[in-house]
Amino acid sequence: MTEIAFHFNAPDKVAYACRLLRKAVAGKARVVVTGSPDVLRRLDQELWTFSALDFVPHCTANSPESILSASPVVLTGTAGNAPHQQVLLNLGEEVPEGFERFERLIEVVTLDDGDRHVARERWRHYAVRGYAIDRKDLELKESA
Repeated sequence: MTEIAFHFNAPDKVAYACRLLRKAVAGKARVVVTGSPDVLRRLDQELWTFSALDFVPHCTANSPESILSASPVVLTGTAGNAPHQQVLLNLGEEVPEGFERFERLIEVVTLDDGDRHVARERWRHYAVRGYAIDRKDLELKESA
């Protein structure tokens, strides 16, 4: 069964995703990232510029097969056609289609009331289906 974690209180969803992806790639994880086209476009740009010393290799789902198979991070609007199923990072508002095929799912939630509301709906979706959910409060982690 897919392990699900909600990371709450991210000040900036894209900036947090960059740090999370850097850590995942350093740990040899393969990650599929879902979200709206605007968020994915912003993430793509940030992954190139967020750190002068780090590079997070990534591509989009419409890249050539040779690039898709070599890339540890794939940005896509839908996880249904993902080239691997290790970790799914959801930056979108909806429950990602096909999430149950992944070993892990990470949901990132900001401080925005609207984002928190749709996150609660996703939480309920997973809980009703019997998934155990791990809650990580980033605000508490940063103050510790």
